This record gives sequence, structure tokens and C-alpha cells, in this order.
Amino acid sequence: MKNTLFTTAAVLAVSATGVLAAEHLQITEGEGPFNWDSYTAFADAHDLSGETIEITGPWTGNEKEKVDIVFDFFEKATGATVNYSGSDSFEQDIVIAARSGSAPNLAVFPQPGLAADMASQGLLTALPEGTSDWVRDNFAAGQSWVDLGTYAGEDGTEALYGMFYRVDLKSLVWYSPTAFDEAGYDIPETMEELKELTQEIFDDGGTPWCIGLGSGAATGWPATDWVEDMMLRTQDPSVYDQWVTNELPFTDPAVIGAIEEFGWFARNDDFVQGGAANVATTDFRDSPAGLFAIPPECYMHRQASFIPAFFPDGTELGQDVDFFYFPAFEEKDLGSPVLGAGTLFGITNPSEGATAVLEYLKTPIAHELWMAQDGFLTAHAGVNLEAYATDTQRAMGEILQDASTFRFDASDLMPSEIGAGAFWSGMVDYVTGASAEDVTQTIQDRWDSIQ
Repeated sequence: MKNTLFTTAAVLAVSATGVLAAEHLQITEGEGPFNWDSYTAFADAHDLSGETIEITGPWTGNEKEKVDIVFDFFEKATGATVNYSGSDSFEQDIVIAARSGSAPNLAVFPQPGLAADMASQGLLTALPEGTSDWVRDNFAAGQSWVDLGTYAGEDGTEALYGMFYRVDLKSLVWYSPTAFDEAGYDIPETMEELKELTQEIFDDGGTPWCIGLGSGAATGWPATDWVEDMMLRTQDPSVYDQWVTNELPFTDPAVIGAIEEFGWFARNDDFVQGGAANVATTDFRDSPAGLFAIPPECYMHRQASFIPAFFPDGTELGQDVDFFYFPAFEEKDLGSPVLGAGTLFGITNPSEGATAVLEYLKTPIAHELWMAQDGFLTAHAGVNLEAYATDTQRAMGEILQDASTFRFDASDLMPSEIGAGAFWSGMVDYVTGASAEDVTQTIQDRWDSIQ
């Protein structure tokens, strides 16, 4: 019997035949741009009738409904029951549950830091043998994902503890296709060309960039993303990794150089909307508005894949606004690095069902089922890109597929007093006139004080 799911933001009813009734998108077993062979092979290999698998993570509301669709197909394939619960306080809840002996079978971590901490405390179970090799062979930039999921256990031995699933993309530049076409500007393919375009726009009487660092108590974080992207474009990924752990101090010339590359764009009154002083006070949610003015008040905005949520109502992606990959330096020859974030699955209470879920996540269709519902990117190299719900998502997926290196947002991996404190405030100081040397010394002094 075919399993048909109609999905939107809300599931209205579930029939005894396994048909989910809602609106719009219909997913029918055996049909559509999905890898049904992988699903059939998985179903043939797993019978978990009567088993219940408990999973908890950060996805709530609409996102919970989307991942529930993914698990509905797992349930049909295996006969198991999956109970996924989302929580806005996941980070606190999972630690309490694990320490009290009441952890779910699997936890979905929104960033590697907490997973690494729990692994070091013996609260996570290493993934099955061979998983590292599978990730390395089947994910774009596979070694990057192995590195991000590998931590030291309670005895100090390193193992793979996390398998990444949903990915966020940060290395993007947003622009108005109409404004570019009218001015005759081409999409830059290298950082050298991006700098040339920046100068050209100014020479033509326009403002190249709109940049805003404002974010309430979190003011400054957009600048850290710029710096992280510049680190990946000026240094080998191993240097980036050393910086994240403070093996490479903030005062190192490599870090200072990355900050000054950001400053080439952000500290030049000619290059940013409102002048450099305006960068620190403009809210990041308001900063892309200049793209949509007529005539444009700015031509480019570097920000992550989530920024369309703050575009004007009615904005059509791909028509009113589009994006291109934040390019690498041709002269550095460092490939096509990508900065981002992502969620990873870890085993908090081992069971046959927990292992089966991880096997399911290896199948392309476990990714394609959410891809088709929008709001999901994956590094799985075996997925059909046609399963993406929109051309925008598909283009972002292609950037992930083409990545030579993926690195997680560095500030999210650093101690909170640095990544969510001194680094943020230091970038505000920098764009308002402080030198990169003074800023990095202040950040490093703070890091030294907490060690």
C-alpha cells in the first residue's frame, strides 16, 4: 500500500491507512523526485515492530511538523513508533535528562559544543563503527563533517559522536538582480572580483554594501560571521580550527588579517550605507532594506540563508532579490570554503531503534522528504537536488555540494564569554575605530582570564 502525505505547516488528520491529510504538497510512496530505492532497501532490512524510539531536539512548531513527516515514513518502513519532542530549552533539558538517567534514545543538537561536552562526560554513545567512513564518503566536504562530529569521550579517546542532518548556510551575498542588470554588473566569482565590483559601484556613484551589526544584547555577531568567512578565505582550515580552540590566539597575524579584510568593506565610509559609523548602530534585521529601495540605497548584503525572513512582505526570491556565493580569493587557492551551522544527531540512550534511525538518516530520502517541504539544506551528496522545494533552496544546496571545506560558526564553538561576548563587542569597537591589534588583544586577554 502506498503511503501518501499532504504536508504544510499543519497536519490536519491521520487516517488508519497511514494517509496524512493536510494541504498543498503531496508525497506519495514511489512517486516524485525522491530516492525510493534507498527507502525500499532500508525498509527491507529493518523490522522494529513494537519498538518505541524517543527523540528530542530544538525543532518546534512548523519545524516539528516537518520532521514528523520524515519520521512517519521511518515508522511505516520499520513498524516502530517515533516520539519526537521539541523544546525551546533543549540545551538545559537534555543535560538534566541524561544526568538523571532518563535521556531519550537520540538527541538533536543545534551545535557541536554541547554534544562535545556531553561526550566528555560519558553522556553520549559513540556512533557505530564505520560511520566515519560513511560520512567521509557520502557528504560533500565529508572530512569536515567527520571532524565536526568527532569528540573525546570520558576516557579521552576520540570517536564520532554526531551525525549532521540539517545545515544552515552563511557564505552568501544577497543582491537585487534588477539593480545589477540595470547597472551592468556581473556576479563576481572570486574575492578579487568582489573587491573590484565594490570599487566599481562606488565609482559609478552607488553604495556597494549595506551592513548592520545591531542585535540587541547580541550586537556584533554579524561581524563575527564576516571574520570567520575571511579566516576560511585567507588561511588553511587547520588554522581556523586552531583559532576556535585558542591554540592560535586572537592576536595572531592571521586573525588580525581576517579582521582587516572585513574592515576593507565595513570601515570604508564610501562602501557602506550611512558610512562606517552607521554599521554598528544599524539593526541586522533592518540592514538589507536598502537593497529594495528605488533607486537602490545599497547593492549587496552578506548574510546567512535565514535573512529572507526579514525582507519586505511579498518579496519574491530569485526575482526581487537573489544571492551568490561569498567567493574565495583566487590567489590563495583554498578551494570553495563554506561557513555555516547545522544540527547533529547523537545517541543518548542506545537501542536497536536508535541505531536504525541513524541508518535511516544515511538514506537520501530521509533528507529529500524535508527538502521538499522547504526550510532544509543538507550536505548529503546522494540527494536529488530536484527535491528542493524552491529554486532558491536548490541553489543553496548546490553551494553546499560544491564546498571543498565546511566549517561551523567559530563564535558558536568558542566559550560563551568569548564567542558570545568579547568577540561580539570587539567587532563593534573595531568598526567604530579601534585597531584590529587593540581589539584582538582585548579579546585574548579575556580568553586568558577564563582559562
